[in-house]
Amino acid sequence: MPLRLAYRGAYQSAAVFDVLAAEAVPGVEEVSGQPGKRVYRRTLRLPYGTGIVAVDERARGWLDARLHLTDLRDLTTAVGRLRRLLDLDADPYAVTSGSAPIRGSLPWSPPGPGCGHPERPIPRSSRCGRWSGRRRPSGLCSGTARLSTRPAAASRTSSPRPAPSPRPDGPVAALGAALADGHVRLDPGADRDDAQAALLTLPGMDARTVAVIRTRALGDPDVAPADLDVPDSWRPWRSYALQHLRTAGELETK
Repeated sequence: MPLRLAYRGAYQSAAVFDVLAAEAVPGVEEVSGQPGKRVYRRTLRLPYGTGIVAVDERARGWLDARLHLTDLRDLTTAVGRLRRLLDLDADPYAVTSGSAPIRGSLPWSPPGPGCGHPERPIPRSSRCGRWSGRRRPSGLCSGTARLSTRPAAASRTSSPRPAPSPRPDGPVAALGAALADGHVRLDPGADRDDAQAALLTLPGMDARTVAVIRTRALGDPDVAPADLDVPDSWRPWRSYALQHLRTAGELETK
């Protein structure tokens, strides 16, 4: 089904698609085409079924998208995840009037795509580990033939526990297990400080990666890496300020 994903004010789709292309998870996401005419495709794991979405780069007050769902009951959830992924609900005028490095700067750069699936922030924050997936019939996608899925360690189901249990080595496996047993919550209603504290208890999880997860998975607009001295004048939009400077080539991306 065709969709128009509206946004407020100016929207720098090129910067968003640059990040999507650079960080695409093979078999789950892909970006094809030439700059200005690119198409982002990905698969979605949804409450009632699965989905495939294709979003056009061209911004004209909205982004054109095409969505295929196996169950129409997932429509609201899928659209919500797409809007979160592309940061379409941000208010650019509030951002550019409230943070010193980008004051008055339009178009602006969102702080980087979020997570189309709430349980897979790690591939966007550190290229590590191996993800599992199930094959599904082809639809809107060409190379994206796997479902966006949890890490293999998270495929087990268990009752929530107040404290973490022993976990496999590695941040991806540890995060997967923590999400499965409820030790870490990264859904839209999760408390950001609680999530950060829980993430820092996981083996192999460093403060910089946690900062990226807090920005991308939890949508926090005011995050700075632990090893970067960011002045208070950048608040309350440090996530946006940092991405804006990276896009402008004024801040090295590590």
